[in-house]
Amino acid sequence: MTKLQSSNNSSSGIGVFGLLGVAFVVLKLTGVIDWSWWWVTLPFWGGLAIALLIISVVIVGSIIKLLIKR
Repeated sequence: MTKLQSSNNSSSGIGVFGLLGVAFVVLKLTGVIDWSWWWVTLPFWGGLAIALLIISVVIVGSIIKLLIKR
């Protein structure tokens, strides 16, 4: 396996939420936007929110499936 092939296996970089978060922080610090810090940092929590939503849907679906089996 060549070095180029092995480097393709690792994932690196910034995601959409991270990019949005960095952009909002820069805009806040430069005074372009006058949002609260809660809204500015919200994109950093986006991935966690989506993961929690998916986990919640799976749990609720499993509970409903168990209740229907009875």
